[in-house]
Amino acid sequence: MKQFLLWLFASLVLVSCARVGSPVGGPKDSIPPKMIGSNIDTTRINVSRNLKELRIDFDEYIQLKDISKNLIISPPIKYTKIIPSATGNKYLEIQWKDTLQANTTYNFNFGNSIVDLNESNVLPYFNFAFSTGEKIDDLYISGTISDALGNEKNQEGKEKNLVIGLYQVKDTMNYRQKPYYISKADPDGYFELNYLTPGKYRIVGFDDENSNSIYDSGKENVAFQKQEIDLQTSISGLKLKSFPSKKAVKYKEMAISTGGVVMTFDGNPEKVIVKAVGEKPADYKVTHKSKSDSVRIWFDAAKENIGATVSENLKFSYDIGSKQDTVSVFYKKPAKEEMTIANPFSNKLAPETDFRFSSNYIINKIQPENWKLESDSISQNFTAAISELDSTQVIVKSNFITGKKYKLTVPKNTVNSFYNRSSESVRFDFEVAKPTDFGSFAAHLKNVPAQKFWIQLLDEKNEPAYQQYTNQADIKFVNLKPGNYKLRILVDNNENGIWDSSDFTTEVLAEDAYLFKKAGEKETMSKINIRPMWEINENWDLTLDEQPAN
Repeated sequence: MKQFLLWLFASLVLVSCARVGSPVGGPKDSIPPKMIGSNIDTTRINVSRNLKELRIDFDEYIQLKDISKNLIISPPIKYTKIIPSATGNKYLEIQWKDTLQANTTYNFNFGNSIVDLNESNVLPYFNFAFSTGEKIDDLYISGTISDALGNEKNQEGKEKNLVIGLYQVKDTMNYRQKPYYISKADPDGYFELNYLTPGKYRIVGFDDENSNSIYDSGKENVAFQKQEIDLQTSISGLKLKSFPSKKAVKYKEMAISTGGVVMTFDGNPEKVIVKAVGEKPADYKVTHKSKSDSVRIWFDAAKENIGATVSENLKFSYDIGSKQDTVSVFYKKPAKEEMTIANPFSNKLAPETDFRFSSNYIINKIQPENWKLESDSISQNFTAAISELDSTQVIVKSNFITGKKYKLTVPKNTVNSFYNRSSESVRFDFEVAKPTDFGSFAAHLKNVPAQKFWIQLLDEKNEPAYQQYTNQADIKFVNLKPGNYKLRILVDNNENGIWDSSDFTTEVLAEDAYLFKKAGEKETMSKINIRPMWEINENWDLTLDEQPAN
């Protein structure tokens, strides 16, 4: 009898544990869940405005993955509860407190969040629409959104979360609210905005990094059109390009840095006026390059006895034109503040290039007459100058010969910065590589922009490895390191020497950008394979890379 009871108990346990689970044996399930009904009748029209929940039934157990990132409701409804939250169910349910709008079509876009419980088969891009009016609106806008600069990931190096929204055109446009209609783009940039009502709209696409369905100005890439869309018939094939967005200029922080302190800003201010507030430092220098995000304030902490034993509160005022303020930093003199020079670039020069070295301080004065450049123990003539583009660097020019080794001796106290700071003696050893180790690239451009532009060869990180600022149709890069590159043009439309990004708040579009892509290739940009002793030639008609409409 005891054995029979034990057997019966074990059987009941096994049955109860097997209510929801994977079948044993047989082919693997590859079929996604299928909707079989809902709490709204099949016509889905004349739905009560007092409806407070949507329930959708499926033919198998489901779970919701990343539902907060995937679910988009248009027009927006703030839901209070969603089922299933974790475990599987054969239905999903969304509850809310809002009263629905009259004569309005609502669309619940679940993206790829609905999957079956056992095999995680995705029900792709599932939508459910209903209307509080007599018909379901059926207009749509479809198209693609792409990154104008060819970046595959966002500014933080993460996968993009591209969304496209429509705002109803009103006297007062509030872009800090969720768009009236919103949809996500798929991994290839394709998007659809469905179940739209006729009317006038503004379209905005952006990389929704924080998944709040609202464009965060100055933080997220943005695509927009200056003209409104008068939607009376469906639109397909719309092309949007997203650009970095211009940040509003504002103070960010101040911190201790080598030789003083650094004040940083968002928005890359054109001009910053900085003054000390208080007795210390009494003697200081301020350096700032226009459109740079940082201002360096240099002083001699040892001479003025600043922060030698305890931190001292140093105050400075700043004026960026649009705002003036006073900020402070607690300064403690670093244990080591020596000026150093080094070669962070390469010990192997490409042919026909100059040798460079850099310092951790701004270089104020050099004495190259006391330096010595030698090859095979024979002195070489040379000239040296502080770089006009970066005053922490020195450029050394000479008749460098391919295949030869050189040594440059820079004695102590011959490279100086502010307040009599100087470097120790350093010797740089380097050699000039052979031309056979490098390749070259030539491009013939058709329909060249009227203004000057930067033509850039980009590395694997999409950063400029080589670039020229020109207005010529025939471009040539020589002595290129072998590797794969991509080709991009940034146009200086206003010819201010800086490529300007989008300013959504003032509806100023970014300056033009072109990405080189060969016909028939799927990638956003074509790869250019540079090989030793090879010259690659390409023809590029810029009119084939259409710019977004204004």
